[in-house]
Parts: sequence; structure tokens; C-alpha cells
Amino acid sequence: MRSILVFLMLATSSLVSLQVHAQQVNIYSFRQPFLIEPILKEFTAQTGIETKVIFSKKGLIQRLQREGELSPADIVLTSDFSKMLQLKDKGLSQPYTLSKTLETNIPTQFRDSENHWLALTQRVRNVYSSKERSGDLSNIRYEDLAKTEFKGRICTRSGKHPYNLGLIASMIAHDGEAETEKWLTAVKGNLARKPQGNDRGQVKAIKEGLCDISLGNSYYLGKMLQDPKQIEWANAVNLNFPNQQDRGSHINVSGAIMAKYAPNKEAAQKLIEFLTSQQAQSLYAELNMEYPVMPSAKVSDLVSSWGTFKADPLPLEEIAKFQKQALKLVDKVRFDL
Repeated sequence: MRSILVFLMLATSSLVSLQVHAQQVNIYSFRQPFLIEPILKEFTAQTGIETKVIFSKKGLIQRLQREGELSPADIVLTSDFSKMLQLKDKGLSQPYTLSKTLETNIPTQFRDSENHWLALTQRVRNVYSSKERSGDLSNIRYEDLAKTEFKGRICTRSGKHPYNLGLIASMIAHDGEAETEKWLTAVKGNLARKPQGNDRGQVKAIKEGLCDISLGNSYYLGKMLQDPKQIEWANAVNLNFPNQQDRGSHINVSGAIMAKYAPNKEAAQKLIEFLTSQQAQSLYAELNMEYPVMPSAKVSDLVSSWGTFKADPLPLEEIAKFQKQALKLVDKVRFDL
């Protein structure tokens, strides 16, 4: 009897240990540690569920493909919309449960209709303009970048970068492929130099007088204002929200997907719901100067100082249909060459 009791105690202890171990979420993150770790720390404090994260800017999709059914990943956090599309297209995701919490927190336009992905933050594809040389461009439209008045005055990163491809896809969705091709050709003709660098590099070029106008995501202004080496670049430009008189500005997003073979699906679901909560959404906005997807979440004071804007209401899923056409157009007009 004593032996049986000892055995039962050990067995129970092992089961408890297994249950505790199971309360973990394994995350593959394209997003940086400074942004994700404070949010995950708060999640663990509230739920007791531990998190384990692999951070990498590249290669996580290929890693998931190699790992297959043996992958430990439960959730993938992406830095842009295109990676969420790739994960779904390659069969590396599965539906999360569309709970009442997620339905309430995340507007329909920021969710996949089959519940494979959802957006967590949004950023505007702004037009940056020189304070000294550009005048008032507060009413600018993306379409205006094709006008001859901007000949030799525009800088941008590669047309094949996901941020620009998303914008081009949205142009196709609104104006059609033929008109977008004309627009893209004209914008190329207005470039001051070959597409290169990143969004911050374009603002630096404006400060140095190489161009007067650039495309760039909104949160980069905040990044530059907080960097002593780049604050002069930021102070040299105005941040303009395009198409405010019609459809609104194009929005790109970061987001999350449930990995195809998630071993801790229940815990992963809890994390997804936490990431859409008001607390997590406000943390996202404060730490990286982005806009929350949850409508009632607080925007940081710095981001609020840039003013309010009207966003393009077209669902991301609709814009995604034109991603491949956008890439073909970039090649067709030899935008980067």
C-alpha cells in the first residue's frame, strides 16, 4: 500500500509538472525584442503562461518550412502584411478561434476572413516633404506624385519593398492596373535618384537637398526624433497624410498568425487575445510610435501630435489580391533600374 501511494504521488507530481510545462507559448518574431518583450512580460504576469521567443528579421518562414510538423512554433509575429500573406499561402498557418474578444477588439478590415491572420498595429504610408522647399502639401494625393511639378524631386526605397508593394496594390485596387502602370511610370520619371536605402534614408536625402519628397511610414518620424544623429533629418520635413479629401491614406500593418502545427494552441489563443487588448495595444503604440488597431486604444502623445487622419477603409484582404500584380508592374516599368 505504501509503495502504491508513493507511485501515485510521483505520477501526480509528473502530471502537474507536464501541465505547468505545457503553459508556454513558442513565438517566432520578425519584430524586435524592445517592442515585444515588455508586452510578453505583462502577459506572463497576468496569465502565468511563459513565453519563449526566437527573434529574426529574416529566415523564419523558411525555418517553419524546414521544421514541418516538428516545428515548436505556436505564433508568428510579423513586421508587415506581406509576411502574413506568405505564411497563409505556403500553408504554414491555421485558423485561430474568432472569439467574442477578438471580434470586439479588431475591426473586420484588419482580420483574415478565414481567421488565419489578424493585424496588431497600423502605420500610414505617408508623404514626407521638405519644410524649406515644398510648401503646403497637406492635401496631397498619392496620384499627385505623378505630376510634372515633382520632376526630379522624389526619393523612395525599392519599389519591391513590401511597404511600396502594398501601396501599389492599393492603387490597383482603387484605380485599376492600367492607370496604376501609368502612375508608376510617371513616378519613376520624377525620381531624383535610383530607388535605394530605407525610409529614413529618404528623409536624410531630403535634409541633404537631394530631393524634396519621399514616401515613408509614419512611425519612422518618431524613430528619427528620438535619435540624436537623425533628429535633424526629422526636423527638416513635414509629415503629410495623403488622400484625405477622398479615400484616405494607405495603411500597412504588423500582425500575428497561429502556426500550422502549434503544439500549445490553447495558450497561443490566449496570447493572441492579450495582444489585441487595450493594454497591449497601447504598449505597442507607445513603444514603436505606431497606431493601435483597436479603435479605443490610446495613441502615444508624440503620435497624437501629428494630428488625426482618415484611413483607407478598403479591407487588407482585398488589397492583398493585387500584390502579385503590383510586383509585376514594378518589373514591367523597370522601376528600380
